[in-house]
Amino acid sequence: MGLRELKKRQTRQLIMETAWRLFADRGFDQVTVIEIAREAQVSEATVFNHFPAKEDLFFLPLEAFGARLLEAVGSREGSVAAAFRRFLESSGGLLDQAAAGDAVALERLRTINRVISASPALQAREQQVLGRATEALAEVLGGEVEAWVAAHALMGVHRTMLDFVRRGILAGEEPERLASGVRTLTETAFALLERGLAGYAPGVRIVDRTGFRGRTP
Repeated sequence: MGLRELKKRQTRQLIMETAWRLFADRGFDQVTVIEIAREAQVSEATVFNHFPAKEDLFFLPLEAFGARLLEAVGSREGSVAAAFRRFLESSGGLLDQAAAGDAVALERLRTINRVISASPALQAREQQVLGRATEALAEVLGGEVEAWVAAHALMGVHRTMLDFVRRGILAGEEPERLASGVRTLTETAFALLERGLAGYAPGVRIVDRTGFRGRTP
């Protein structure tokens, strides 16, 4: 690696670390790009050269997950569902590290979820990231109708896990218990997928005036 490329990477890392620190302290929506540039001692133009949008400062490090997921599914042996599950269970994310006693991982996990939950802009960007990952997964699987259905079902599991962890973290749940809950959720979700949703929602849900919920025959 040349000196110029090394300096570029170092500047990028400095900007990203500065932004994360400010976001953690004050929240995403309360921090401006100008403030990030000033704190990192670079120009605003330099920040935008590395990160085209403010949301990129938060989500680019997390979007690598999606790239690894597509690679795992694309190079799979066996069923798509099995490959997707293996990847989720072996990704070694922050929750696993926190459950193993890593205090730094736990604090980062809390920060990520706290900052996202407080920012409509980040919540919107998160949905865009998940939407693009779903589209990319469908293309990897062939792009046909069946591929789109499978991609939405699999990414639906991932979205459910994200929501489950976020609710638990924000509620102050212990990481060990939360990790156990994720394992149970994974087992339940993929058992449902492996059955092909057979027998699920056989009729239309109805709600009468008493609030009773049922299904048509």
